[in-house]
Amino acid sequence: MATEFRRIFQVIDGNKKLVGDGFDVTSPMPGPRIRQLSPYLLIDHIGPMQIAPTNTPLGSPPHPHRGFETVTVVYDGYLAHRDTAGHDGTIGPGDVQWMTAGAGLRHAEMYDREFAQRGGNLELLQLWVNMPKADKLVPPKYQELRAAAIPNVLLPDSKGSIRVIAGKYNGAIGPADTFSPITLLDLHLNKGADFVLTLPPAYNVGLYVARGAMLVNGDRPAKTQQLVVLGWNSADVQITASEDSLVLVLAGEPIEEPLATYGPFVMNTNEELMEAIADFENGDMGKFPEDE
Repeated sequence: MATEFRRIFQVIDGNKKLVGDGFDVTSPMPGPRIRQLSPYLLIDHIGPMQIAPTNTPLGSPPHPHRGFETVTVVYDGYLAHRDTAGHDGTIGPGDVQWMTAGAGLRHAEMYDREFAQRGGNLELLQLWVNMPKADKLVPPKYQELRAAAIPNVLLPDSKGSIRVIAGKYNGAIGPADTFSPITLLDLHLNKGADFVLTLPPAYNVGLYVARGAMLVNGDRPAKTQQLVVLGWNSADVQITASEDSLVLVLAGEPIEEPLATYGPFVMNTNEELMEAIADFENGDMGKFPEDE
């Protein structure tokens, strides 16, 4: 009997945009399949882009968030973070930053100063991850997950490897602490690899092709900067790499709650959005020293 694989709902192309004053971004979501990818809300693929040497680091200046988490996976270059909850740090290739906005803060994401001065290639992915209603107003939190702390599972027959950022896969447990069940995997496949990815059938699952090209379930092509949205009829999805490929696997238990969004705020009701806007305008999401 033939193996049944997860249904493919859609393959989505990313939209090009400019974020802040220095990020070239491709975004396949938010979009029409956002419900099928809960708890994930957004994917921003920054770069790959060449940064010319500069003494003035660019990026995304201070801006607010409330009610969700940002997850940043760096493939190339260095990114500096600071926020009004007192967290700061620089992440580089292989590192992951998991920031819980919770009740609200302001943060800035800029090129690291030393990296900006020497220039180089920059490429990273940022996700927005929703939080359950019960947790939306928790105090802000910051997790800096270094590459060395992220388990790397080697696939048989030299097919590639899987870095387990959150959740668990094949006995490896990711270091990220999450508010709902999430499995976030950084999948590296060598050209010609034929691999069956197995995840809980009730999880929402998306495959974002950061680099390369592949066939999904034997006949549906997907290439760089495309997002494959899958269904729930099976635990398995077949991935065949047509080229060396880098795929971010977004899987998780859906948060089946009302969703109200406005810019950098993600809540459950419009009233809660109005409260978030008012709190930000009143300065309740914190200040940086230069704001004083």
